[in-house]
Amino acid sequence: MAAKKSTKKEKTVTLEEKLWQTAEQLRGPLESAQYKYIALGLMFIKFISDRFEERRTQIDKDTRDTKSKIYCKKDSERDYFLNEKEEYHRKNIPFLRKGTRWEDLKNAAKKENLGIKIDKMLLDIENDNPILVGVMPRVFADSNIPNENLQELVNFFSGIGFGGKDLTDTDSFGRAYEYFIKKFAKNEGHRGGEFYTPRSIVKLIVEILEPFEGKIYDPTCGSGGMFVQSLRFLDEHQNVKKKNIALYGQDIKDNVWRIAKMNLILRSIDSTNVVLGDSLKNDKFPKLKANFIMANPPFNFKEWGHAQLKDDKRWKYGTPSDSKAGGNYAFMQHMISHLDENSGELGLVLANGSMSVGGNEGDIRKNIIEDDRIDCMIAMPTNLFYTVTIPACLWFITKNKNDGKTPNRSGKTLFIDARKIFTKVDKVLNELTDEQIDKIAGTYRSFIGEKGAPKYKDVAGYCKVATKEEIAKNNYVLTPGRYVGAEEIEDDGEPFEEKMKRLTTEYAKLSEESKKLDKEIRKNLKEIGFEI
Repeated sequence: MAAKKSTKKEKTVTLEEKLWQTAEQLRGPLESAQYKYIALGLMFIKFISDRFEERRTQIDKDTRDTKSKIYCKKDSERDYFLNEKEEYHRKNIPFLRKGTRWEDLKNAAKKENLGIKIDKMLLDIENDNPILVGVMPRVFADSNIPNENLQELVNFFSGIGFGGKDLTDTDSFGRAYEYFIKKFAKNEGHRGGEFYTPRSIVKLIVEILEPFEGKIYDPTCGSGGMFVQSLRFLDEHQNVKKKNIALYGQDIKDNVWRIAKMNLILRSIDSTNVVLGDSLKNDKFPKLKANFIMANPPFNFKEWGHAQLKDDKRWKYGTPSDSKAGGNYAFMQHMISHLDENSGELGLVLANGSMSVGGNEGDIRKNIIEDDRIDCMIAMPTNLFYTVTIPACLWFITKNKNDGKTPNRSGKTLFIDARKIFTKVDKVLNELTDEQIDKIAGTYRSFIGEKGAPKYKDVAGYCKVATKEEIAKNNYVLTPGRYVGAEEIEDDGEPFEEKMKRLTTEYAKLSEESKKLDKEIRKNLKEIGFEI
């Protein structure tokens, strides 16, 4: 009797998933936060080595082409160009001298103390490439990963790269790298959220701002996702003006900054102006006026530097308070101060409480609204972040609502309630599909009267254009639910951990009071002959 064929459809495993599963099996005793730099570091070395070999092959070909500017008759002349660093650097490709290439690493993998050898190789690579100084993760020698596991990882990554069927272009390797970053962020929970903003949020911001050309700035750049998506946006729109895009970024954490630099370099994106440092306390670009600013700063960051910065000139709309809400508005005003006066646009991810907080920050929000800077407010669905405890909203701020490129929208703000627009990934995580992103971004494009977009209409429960006067009547609260006719967003100004501590303390007090009341009732019942 013939065996029955299985009707269950087997799930197709993507290359990214295969890479992750294999790497995870070989990490040994390391925690995710430590192993992150081992796995991403090796992937980065493999990629830049493949890029180097590809560029070296092209240079060799050019030196043999009589029509080429670097045509060489002699092998000695050819060797000069093959080993000339500038021939690689001008294509944003690191130069790798003999002894620092992947083939050399494969040979070293057959021996003991592999971690020490890798760290030495990384130091040599840095010395030849100024753009990589301080970037390469020299963490291999001090890691607890077994030598044989490290050897297996090297052998595994050796089978992936140019010339094979797996990863044949920059973006495919970039996607694998990005997949690793996402998985590490998910594994690390709250800590991971510090360096990774979910792709659907990043893409929505980019699709609304449409950064075709100009200066792009992210003062809390994390792993560089805003930059990568901006360049991907140009590719998708077949834009040939990438040379007209300049990237500026800063991040306070050196390990996160390293990931951002590697993420950009492996895509041959110029990361010269992506630097390490605290953008509030030590702004590395004080004179920068950006055309586009996109950022996901730390939510409710109390230690933003109030004592040091309370008289800072960036606080045009008011000095933020020494509080968690103050941190949100310090980052916001820092970004506003860096917007180009004629065309600057800002897309900002913040905690929901920022839309309705009162006190000092309420006054700052009022001043920003009265200055007619708020272009669009979007209430986002819950559980988009791996840090699932804090729902978020998107602020879109502009310097010029009457730029001559689109119809004048002075005095108007678009409110979008997108809380119910999402797709479930699993029990604890949601995301926006490309179609859902297009719906939200398309609503904004209709609002600004972009050429080719449908005529804008208010939709009850979803979107509404409100005037400054209407916003003032609502006490300058920017919660979309107040305007579109949906229920109010729950204010989340209090972080989950603190809220739980407060609620459990209150519960303990109520419980004690309940015990006292119960004791008193029993006593009274006993006195009238009804003992329990």
